[in-house]
Amino acid sequence: MLPVVARILALLSGTILLLLGVGLLNTLLVLRGALEGFSDSILGLMGSSYFAGFLVGTLLVPRLIKRIGHIRGFAFFTAAVGAAVLGHLMVIDPWVWIALRVIAGAAIVGLYIVIESWLSSDAGEALRGRVFAVYMVCNLGALAAAQQLLNVDAPSGYLLFVIAAFFVSLAAMPVSATRLPPPELPSGERMTLLACYRKAPVAVTTGVLSGLAMGAFWSLGAVYVGRLGADETVAADFMTAAILGGVALQWPIGHFSDGNDRRRTLVVVALITAAASAGMLMVGADYWLMLAATFAFGGVAFSLYPIAVAHLVDHLRAEEILSGSASLLLFHGGGAAVGPMIAGALMSHLGPMALPIHFMVMTLLLAGIAFWHTRRRADVIVDEPAVFVPMVRTSQGALDMMAADHATAASTETHAN
Repeated sequence: MLPVVARILALLSGTILLLLGVGLLNTLLVLRGALEGFSDSILGLMGSSYFAGFLVGTLLVPRLIKRIGHIRGFAFFTAAVGAAVLGHLMVIDPWVWIALRVIAGAAIVGLYIVIESWLSSDAGEALRGRVFAVYMVCNLGALAAAQQLLNVDAPSGYLLFVIAAFFVSLAAMPVSATRLPPPELPSGERMTLLACYRKAPVAVTTGVLSGLAMGAFWSLGAVYVGRLGADETVAADFMTAAILGGVALQWPIGHFSDGNDRRRTLVVVALITAAASAGMLMVGADYWLMLAATFAFGGVAFSLYPIAVAHLVDHLRAEEILSGSASLLLFHGGGAAVGPMIAGALMSHLGPMALPIHFMVMTLLLAGIAFWHTRRRADVIVDEPAVFVPMVRTSQGALDMMAADHATAASTETHAN
């Protein structure tokens, strides 16, 4: 494993640098937008436009990478993100920012695809699962660290934008200098959305509703803290606490789901998420209580999508795992694109407390639908049960590693039995 990690160190370094810049930018924009007087509806629309760009990039960017290659593609998308970051300083206008968010979302998908397809190819089939785990640690760790960069300067200035562009630009250096041979991109074939729903309706429902909740969290979480009267330091700690909760609790929750009906697990996890959202609602701006509620929220809310992936894989044959997971990614991305718009409009009319209420409604609805399906019929698993894999939403490139991890774990379990 160590020789493989050494070989892919350039890619992991690029990932960390990229997400330090992108993670900082995503939170910085909503804080700066609020200072500029943008309404919560506009801030929500900015979040939706980013995830809309993510969806557009998922569909269109692979063709461009195939045409110009991985290294030139990475340089191209890095330049696009860096220009978008600095563009926010050049023109402070909500509609220009919304357009820049679409561009950034599409370009960041391109960066993810280059890194993840390269990691998947170089790791080899036997080690893809472990490489995927290291990649997820780098991913979440960089996102958590990026929030603390908000303490370097006030969002009202220009320095934080420059720092975000600095890290994004640095990300191009290790990836461009790598000597690894470029891989072939996955075919991108997807199971039809209707077929995906018929295979596992609870997985699809979870994908959509968790996207509606988590898209709003990533886009408006820092705004929520600011509207409560807290400063940027508290907003940074708020986002960091949620990410660290996801790091700490995804694995034990997923391990529990492996031995139980995942639909019932989703009921329990969704209800706990709703309870944590209610905790955020009740504690208000109390610093330590807010962080505790946010840590709990991140721990359970971040688990919903990977449980949905595992539940879907339970109902797929081995050759369907990649295409089915890619379709579920689109459902989740669609929810993430719509969620900030809904939550932002609610916050404009009802105030900041509308955000945790939005989380509560989405997760209670999920719990109700999942429970109804448990009463309708027993859960029938195709072939071997899947094994939970902690993950965050990135691109379809990650699904190749994730699918291999599921297949390897299932094969190991079969031989052990």
